[in-house]
Amino acid sequence: MIKLVNLEKYYANKFIKTFVLRDITLDIQQGDFLSIMGPSGAGKSTLLHILGMLDDMSGGEYYFMDEPVHKLKEKQRTHLHQQNIGFVFQQYHLIDDLTVYENLETPLLYKKVKTSERKSMVADMLDRFNIVAKKDLFPSQLSGGQQQLVAIARALIINPKLILADEPTGNLNSTQGEEIMQMLKTLNGQGTTIIQVTHDEKKAAYGNRIIHLLDGWMNNGR
Repeated sequence: MIKLVNLEKYYANKFIKTFVLRDITLDIQQGDFLSIMGPSGAGKSTLLHILGMLDDMSGGEYYFMDEPVHKLKEKQRTHLHQQNIGFVFQQYHLIDDLTVYENLETPLLYKKVKTSERKSMVADMLDRFNIVAKKDLFPSQLSGGQQQLVAIARALIINPKLILADEPTGNLNSTQGEEIMQMLKTLNGQGTTIIQVTHDEKKAAYGNRIIHLLDGWMNNGR
């Protein structure tokens, strides 16, 4: 599903390149549940953003479902992302001036889902996450945990082939966190590929594969 070859990410000025990711070569199969671990500043979130086509790589190759992402134009990458990838951010990234209902509906608008089908899919997600009573509230009226639940529901609503999760349970209490991890595990069991970034070894253990990043290197392999 995903193939990375010698992927690099760096920021350059006239005199020096500051590397965030170095020589990342990785194969991820359809149905994998990959956990990415490492200390702050290791490059975990940057790698996730590149995989989600939200950030550019500086060098190397990235293939997503046989598409050469490193050669695609921004519009093509955006389309590929919107059709196939659900992203759960650590900081929610909900749209402040849209209600919970409208936030959930937004990815379906990008996919041009018909109105009647959209209503049904949003209603299903509201019910599944037990947030029907919150549907007309704005993000600022929700607790952090509630915002994260909405963010996860939004990521799942398009039935994505790939879910990218950046500390998906970071703002939830332990019970909610376990429920979300179990939900991700169930989705993975149904064939959805999941890549999560986490500091938590217990959460990482939900994955069937774990890789470690340190100073931009994978598995400390220099």
